Amino acid sequence: MSRGDIKTKIETKAAKVGIIGLGYVGLPLAIEYARQGFQTVGYDVSSERVLRLGAGQNYIADVPEEHFQAVHASGLFTAQDDYEGAGDIDVFYICVPTPVTEHKDPDTTYIRSAAESIAAHIRAGQLVILKSTTYPDTTEGIVQPIIEAAARQKGLTLGKDWFLAFSPERIDPGNQQFTTANTPVVVGGVTPACTDIACFAVQQVVAKVHRVSSPKVAEMEKLLENIFRSVNIALVNELARLCDRMGGISMWEVVEAAATKPFGFMPFYPGPGLGGHCIPIDPYYLSWLARRYDFETSFITLSARTNEDMPFYVVDAVVRAVASQGVKVSNANVLVLGVAFKRDVDDTRHSPAEKILSLLVDAGFEKLSYSDPHVESFAFTARSGRRTLQGAQLDPAAISAADVIVLLTDHSAFPYAMIADKASLIVDTRNAFASVPHDRDKIMLLGGGDF
Repeated sequence: MSRGDIKTKIETKAAKVGIIGLGYVGLPLAIEYARQGFQTVGYDVSSERVLRLGAGQNYIADVPEEHFQAVHASGLFTAQDDYEGAGDIDVFYICVPTPVTEHKDPDTTYIRSAAESIAAHIRAGQLVILKSTTYPDTTEGIVQPIIEAAARQKGLTLGKDWFLAFSPERIDPGNQQFTTANTPVVVGGVTPACTDIACFAVQQVVAKVHRVSSPKVAEMEKLLENIFRSVNIALVNELARLCDRMGGISMWEVVEAAATKPFGFMPFYPGPGLGGHCIPIDPYYLSWLARRYDFETSFITLSARTNEDMPFYVVDAVVRAVASQGVKVSNANVLVLGVAFKRDVDDTRHSPAEKILSLLVDAGFEKLSYSDPHVESFAFTARSGRRTLQGAQLDPAAISAADVIVLLTDHSAFPYAMIADKASLIVDTRNAFASVPHDRDKIMLLGGGDF
């Protein structure tokens, strides 16, 4: 099958699309292809997810319910936990997790597994696009050899009979302005033909596609996006701690003032630590790769460590807050507000709340609870073992009963005026109470000279 034949199949929507990994990246992408009229199959190792999708249950908030139900009813989108019929897929997307090991080295297990599954069904006329955030040379160094070995046995040549590219995901959970369809993406193929056909496939669901010369460029570009945020957040986190040490300076006011400059500055804000799938992990993907070339990414690695120190800094502030109340740590009633990693989402991946709660338990706090309008239960691991908390109802009684309120995620749904009125003491890591009238003495603000 020629490149022109594949383009015709895509253009006429006769191409069948397969999405491996139905999480925050894969499911929105699958639904978008189905909405555009493509028969789309989602693959996931979680039988529970597959059953839920088959029953018409949408578990990703960023996928509009009406979109999901429409493609579910039409039959254009189906999900399965095996690869039966995968040989019929024309366009494969790999959207699997890319975690790090306990030593902070890349764990490409899921990518390898997905590539092996595709290799078992490789045929002429197939396109494979890796979307999982990873380090440069993953596409060509891991995915390509696995699939190419199987393709050669069938007499298939990369760039002529089958095609491979990298196009990094740009998902921002909870962002209603930029979605899968209107967020520009980058595409880099292993060969020019691979780039050409991959761009054409992506353009069926994405308005703007930017071509680059290779998968390595696209892979590095994705790391730059996220490390850019990591480094700048680390900068304001470090300055916030300095403001606390000095006293009398609010880092929040400093950033607000600096943001009036119409050029050369972009505002970033301090917080209790980084969360989400990419930003806490990507610096370590790059530093691991750099070591293979006898290069030390000192600046980037230090920034990552600065951000990782923030949960410890917050816990120290909680301990001091409890001490100021004259309450023993073991008797202190601590209520955490927000365990999602960012405002107004249910995504708890690598949330700083996980580390903060585990450190509080390790420090001897026994009366811990949390409230989050988007998260019903939350699990974390302390030295004493795995724990799971159920979300508490947030009412005046619960606020008044707490010795210390710890605001970690500034959800819009929180009744800030009531909290400020009823709380004894608040540790605010997000400047969430800035616009609410309150007694300044009852709030310890991160970066406000109070921590």
